[in-house]
Amino acid sequence: MIDWLIGSAYAQGSSPGPGKGGPEWMFLVIFTVPIIVFYIFLIYLPQRKRRQERERMMSGLKRGDEVLTSGGLYGRIAGVTDQTVSLEIAPKVRVKVAKAAISQVTAQGEAEDKVEEQK
Repeated sequence: MIDWLIGSAYAQGSSPGPGKGGPEWMFLVIFTVPIIVFYIFLIYLPQRKRRQERERMMSGLKRGDEVLTSGGLYGRIAGVTDQTVSLEIAPKVRVKVAKAAISQVTAQGEAEDKVEEQK
């Protein structure tokens, strides 16, 4: 009895000859293409846009900007270098943090302050 089951399993597992593949490749294409399109439009493009906005924010940091760090510190930028930012978190209290630790700019700096003073 077991020999009969094994024999039929081998018979089902045989590969079809040339030209007898059937529409299996169509199913592969039909399911693969939407997954790739889904990845591009719903995952890759929004992530790329966020990365570009963050790079723009980092390159635009200047003295006087009020920022929030990833650690939760609010402060005003007292100095900027290539890799670090000096934050004034209280009067005469400065902290040096990595530039990558800045999560958002909460208020613009000196340029807006000067415009407000002129009004």
